[in-house]
Amino acid sequence: MANQESGADAGSGEELRRWFIGRLPDGWFAGTPDIVADREEITVVGPVDDLGLPGDAPPAARAAAAEARARRFREQTRDHRIEIAREAEHRFGRKVSWGVICGGRKVMFTSLSVPVMTRLRQSERRVLDTLVDAGVARSRSDALAWCVRLVGEHEESWLGQLRDALRRVEEVRAEGPQA
Repeated sequence: MANQESGADAGSGEELRRWFIGRLPDGWFAGTPDIVADREEITVVGPVDDLGLPGDAPPAARAAAAEARARRFREQTRDHRIEIAREAEHRFGRKVSWGVICGGRKVMFTSLSVPVMTRLRQSERRVLDTLVDAGVARSRSDALAWCVRLVGEHEESWLGQLRDALRRVEEVRAEGPQA
């Protein structure tokens, strides 16, 4: 199971993983869910069966079936997901977001949009304004989110290595000096 966490808030990555694995009902997901946490949010995304469409089905049919399957999962598990989320929010002090992967598509049911303050120099603001003026984004905020997504897509390997290094630093800190 992939499990990522940054920040020093309640609930280590391993504690989160164990808690959710123990709390999620058997059979909800067709595989191991991915649990990712940061300072504000815990995201749980699990694979669901794609209803066995033949491999030669048209892409539009596959996309429609995946969307319908995700919607069905969302409706059938809503009350239980809310119950689990409330427990987790109380225990770990963060909101819980849910999603599924079906037919190769990731469908998020809920997720937070958290404001982030930043200071940008004129050259950086001009990049954002160019994206807005060109219609790529509706606002500077949208343009900045677009830039962050783009970097994340193209530098995922490097970001993964950086996260691994940060996890190792946290492990060493937790061990502390043995004096």
